[in-house]
Amino acid sequence: MYIRDGRAPIPESEATSRVMSANTGKNTKPEIAFRKTLRDVGISGYRLHWKKAPGSPDIAYPGRKIAIFVHGCYWHRCPYCDLPLPKSHTDFWAEKFRKNKERDAKKKAALETEGWDVLVFWECQIKRDVIDCAEKVKELYDRKS
Repeated sequence: MYIRDGRAPIPESEATSRVMSANTGKNTKPEIAFRKTLRDVGISGYRLHWKKAPGSPDIAYPGRKIAIFVHGCYWHRCPYCDLPLPKSHTDFWAEKFRKNKERDAKKKAALETEGWDVLVFWECQIKRDVIDCAEKVKELYDRKS
């Protein structure tokens, strides 16, 4: 059963409640697959959710000032997937997603202000070609060595 915490409207069905409650913010399947592939292409030594960098990037290479965010297509509103808004509580979700995008932009800007290179990979990109995504990181990693 959905426990009301005030952060979201009460879902209209039990199934929706279960799905929404199962979402996590860290160590998602795309993040785990991406980290494994980064190791496979030869660039381990990253830090996870590194709090010493602005915005605590999902993956960070502090010595090279490379920050990586792995964005879920639904929650961060993927520009490639163009997902529709939920059918119920539309105003709430539109505002929630707008704030998520605004927060993402602020994190990226704060990192760049401090001299970090910021890469954003979308869940759909990782699912489609995780090796290509990891190779992009490796190119930047090697350039900054």
